[in-house]
Amino acid sequence: LTGVPREHRAYQYLLAHAIPGDSHHVLQTFDRWCYHCEHLSCVGPVKGRIVERLLAERAPLRVLELGTYCGYATVLLAQGLLPGARLYTVEVNPQHAAVAEKVVRLAGFDEQMVELIVGPSEEVIPQLREKHGLLKADFIFMDHWKRCYLRDLQLLESHQLLAKGATILADNVLFPGAPHFLQYAKTCGRYRCKVHRASLEY
Repeated sequence: LTGVPREHRAYQYLLAHAIPGDSHHVLQTFDRWCYHCEHLSCVGPVKGRIVERLLAERAPLRVLELGTYCGYATVLLAQGLLPGARLYTVEVNPQHAAVAEKVVRLAGFDEQMVELIVGPSEEVIPQLREKHGLLKADFIFMDHWKRCYLRDLQLLESHQLLAKGATILADNVLFPGAPHFLQYAKTCGRYRCKVHRASLEY
């Protein structure tokens, strides 16, 4: 009724209630909004623990996120990075990217640590090395359009952007589902696959 998108309403709630520079509190405030006010398709705290655990185990220096949305997972990833590590996050929707930029900066992460790239992933991925300085990614988090998962994985392969032993974490592969991506990952012979069971966010 107000004409204000729900992503902007969520950000206004963060501004009013979250502690600036405290990334944990920003995420907790985001969770409160999503549980009690309006659902947003962020990764959420349950699946977020899987992300945090794998990030801690792998300790990557170069992380690529496909699908920034409102910046929830971006903050989650950034707070788990080692000193000197860098996160590149790609969002196709300029309105969502504008909200995400504010959320990430509110959480205390600057451009040196988190670079937000606005554009379609199929256009951004081929430019990551020359335009953005990403030589190889150690950890990739996919949470954008499910139909793009396989195409973008193969783009990362063809542009040699996957570091040896890289981890690729893809959300929602069972529901709403990315069957072609899953089939490829399981049968192409390049990856060891594990499915992490979790509930839908919120």
